[in-house]
Amino acid sequence: MKYHLLAALTTAIWGTTLISSKILLQAGMLPAEILLCRLILAYILLWMLYPRTAKMNLHDEITFFVAGFFGGTLYFLTENTALIYTSATNVSLICAMVPVATAIVSSVVLKEKCINRRFVAGSAIALCGVALIVFNGAFVFKLNPVGDMLAMFAVISWAIYCVSLKKLRNKYDSLYVTRSVFFYSILTLTPYFIYEPFEYQITNLFDMKIMLNLLFLGTIASSLCYYIWTIAIKNLGVVSTNNYIYFMPLVTILTANIFLAEKITYFVFIGTVLIIGGLLTIRIKSLKIRMKQ
Repeated sequence: MKYHLLAALTTAIWGTTLISSKILLQAGMLPAEILLCRLILAYILLWMLYPRTAKMNLHDEITFFVAGFFGGTLYFLTENTALIYTSATNVSLICAMVPVATAIVSSVVLKEKCINRRFVAGSAIALCGVALIVFNGAFVFKLNPVGDMLAMFAVISWAIYCVSLKKLRNKYDSLYVTRSVFFYSILTLTPYFIYEPFEYQITNLFDMKIMLNLLFLGTIASSLCYYIWTIAIKNLGVVSTNNYIYFMPLVTILTANIFLAEKITYFVFIGTVLIIGGLLTIRIKSLKIRMKQ
């Protein structure tokens, strides 16, 4: 039960990160600049907590690289860039499709039996909810299809990251796994600044609003939450853990309404109900299977 609670708490915290990212974007920071500051803060904290290293083979090293690139660099760049073109609420709703994407990737890569009739039905319901928000809600939220596609790329990236973690979960300490992921995230992000140099004024980082949001993203939402997420995947499995992400849209909708004055409309409500309903349909099936076992 404690691992289920930890997974739910983590997704609740992640549901508020889009708001902090949106605030930093409005302050003039670029998505890559936000990501670099966030990764560095997370890595420093994790190194302080776990300064030891571990021996690994080439296969595991490549797996860490894949996890860092998809779960850190590509995921955050696509998600934060999506916030430039669309609302935090809409990005969160699209990212609620992570459990579906994770089940598909797990079926293909890990050969797990995640796809069944109830999965197909639940996915169809959830996809209808996403389509309602992205297309029919576009007029209300003044959305751009570019932002919607970037959010979908973030979903796929996260699914690949979680599946990669499963291959490492029983071999290394969770703190070491999390720290290594951020190391490779920083490594794969660095070439981006050759194309787009870091231009944000360093002195502005000491502004109280900027500093607090970066500290929240780097220490709590990254270091702490990624660590907890790794533990949850070790004990609950990839698909079961990711099912808790359907809580994120509700948290984001509430916080976006409070801090960003984003309106809660019927499009958001109906879309959210459809997405959560679809994911719950999939989750109910998995619960029945586990009860029979």
